[in-house]
Amino acid sequence: MQIPLNRFEQYIDETILKRGLQYFKKGHVHEPEEISPGVYEAIVEGTEDYIVQLTLKNGIITEHVCDCPYDFGPVCKHVAAVIFYLQQDELELNNKTKRAKTNQTSKPVKRKTVAEQVDELLEKATHDELKQFVREQALQNASFRNLFLSSFAQHNSNESKELYVKQVKAILKAASDRDGFIDWSASRLVGKAVDNLLESARKQIDNRNYRSAVFICTAVMEQMTEALQYADDSNGEIGGRVEVAYEILYNIALEQSSEEIRKLIIEYCFTSFDKQIYSGWDWHTDILRLAALLLKTEEETERIFKQIDKAQRSDYEMERIQNIKYEILLKTKGENAAEKYLEQNITNSELRRVAIQKALEKRDFEKAASLAEDGVSYDLKDRPGLAKEWYDWLLKIAQAQNDSEKIIEYARLLFIDNFRKEQDYYTIMKQQVKPEEWNAFVEAIIKDIKTSKRWFDDISLIASIFIKEEWWDRLLELVKKSPSLNTIDRYEIYLSQSYSKELIELYANGILNYMKNSMGRDHYQNACRYIRKIIKMGGRGKANEIISYLRTEYPKRRALMEELNRI
Repeated sequence: MQIPLNRFEQYIDETILKRGLQYFKKGHVHEPEEISPGVYEAIVEGTEDYIVQLTLKNGIITEHVCDCPYDFGPVCKHVAAVIFYLQQDELELNNKTKRAKTNQTSKPVKRKTVAEQVDELLEKATHDELKQFVREQALQNASFRNLFLSSFAQHNSNESKELYVKQVKAILKAASDRDGFIDWSASRLVGKAVDNLLESARKQIDNRNYRSAVFICTAVMEQMTEALQYADDSNGEIGGRVEVAYEILYNIALEQSSEEIRKLIIEYCFTSFDKQIYSGWDWHTDILRLAALLLKTEEETERIFKQIDKAQRSDYEMERIQNIKYEILLKTKGENAAEKYLEQNITNSELRRVAIQKALEKRDFEKAASLAEDGVSYDLKDRPGLAKEWYDWLLKIAQAQNDSEKIIEYARLLFIDNFRKEQDYYTIMKQQVKPEEWNAFVEAIIKDIKTSKRWFDDISLIASIFIKEEWWDRLLELVKKSPSLNTIDRYEIYLSQSYSKELIELYANGILNYMKNSMGRDHYQNACRYIRKIIKMGGRGKANEIISYLRTEYPKRRALMEELNRI
């Protein structure tokens, strides 16, 4: 999200702004440093010390990153606190700071960026001084040592995968408690440290030193997979690094850099599969896919087929294995052998997609439709979501044939079922139905939605029809039937221009009902947010009534009183 610096309050959630301002006022923000032109970095003291980095260009924050775990919105309170720091003069937040009169009119000296300071020192420091500094830091600081060794791996005569295994193990050990467990907070530190190694792997690829990159990635994959057994990875820090390492390895394989590297990777794939290193995870079959990408010889092909045949697997793994085998047959045996295998395993959803797509490309609509209809029959009971996908394929087939009757039939079915948006089914129907029949057609759809088992209390599908048709009075009546604060908020944008008075009443009743069953500061802040909405819509009088009622009804809720005072 890009944020204009002089209007940042309009782009950040009000609660986050308040918390960021508190952090700034309490002095938790260290003075930001300009790392390079337009890139600022600051430490913000919180539960831990967090690093915030902002990129400014032409008065706009183009990037903002914080290493805190907050993931409930685009901006955290630490980022907001740094923005307040940068804007403190414009917002007159530094009145307590006394400045000498002589300095008020003098032009401030522009500080050098960190990059400029580093460049200056590198120019002045001697070669021996730099070597001594690196040597001392490498001996004293494990993180620096690991980064140094991985960044210059091509010059290390002792380089092997084991070198990086030791580095990852050291990272994991440092993050473990006395029982060997890595908690949620420590997992983030592990992720950050391993990111340095993975970044080194990318640099080695840029330098065409693929061997080092392969060693780094395989070491990370193995050790981080093992760590999943004794770590809280609810934030995905550890498993996510395995994914990144695999992706880097896959990209190396795509480049087909050299025969030496091809053999190094494919042998690793075969060996790690035999040793069951990634057993129980998708990576177990992913490395077979990687090996399939690198196959060249008949011996390698025979070896991977043997591994496929002897692998113990669930239905899910079976389908993944079948997909890999199809790709291998296509690559090594040709189109006919691959197509025969595809037809033999057509219940595999991925292979069915391939078969339908191939039939469509050949304009064999009868075969494509038969495959899709068979998919509906096969998956309707146990995998209804997948059955709807086959209906979507039937729609695509009908569209390719310009069969208006079937287009309407399938688009209607998928719209009423509220299938994920593969296509805009509503627009498709409107393009096919005659204008004079459209209103009656829509009313029939609304009736079917209301009587369907999926209707329950979800009004979104019917609401979407009223919005598309601009039937605002009916949308208002629909909202009145399910007047939760979330529902009113969701459709306010469509109704506020013509029905502000009605919305104010709905919000007022919604707030009072909400407060009957809600306690805690977060709930109070949420209620106050809706009271502010009422004020913005011109309902100051109604807002005052609500505030007065809440003060009288819940006088002992101190947190509520504090939040009401902030309105």
